[in-house]
Amino acid sequence: MLRYLVIFFIVPIGLFWTWFGLSYHDINFGLIAFTRMFHDIYFAQMAEMLGVPADTIPMAIAKACVIDFLFIMAVFAFRRRREIGAWWSSRVAASPVSSLREADQAPPAE
Repeated sequence: MLRYLVIFFIVPIGLFWTWFGLSYHDINFGLIAFTRMFHDIYFAQMAEMLGVPADTIPMAIAKACVIDFLFIMAVFAFRRRREIGAWWSSRVAASPVSSLREADQAPPAE
């Protein structure tokens, strides 16, 4: 499953944000697609289609990426809930705070 997650989610998102960063800062390597002019035209066209200001589109995409990532991690955690629960139980049992709690709950020695 992780292989498909990388292929269908992380790679396209990584490619988009790489393009966005390079074109925003006009690091174009001689390619038109990475120029700031193309960047501005692309987001102006997208803003016209969506009917929103062009400045709001990158933040909206970032929010959507975060929400998608959280959703995917929730599905992953749900599928691995038994392993995560066992890991959490072992951490709680091994923590110094739990040993202090056990000492506080022990009956006093007479």
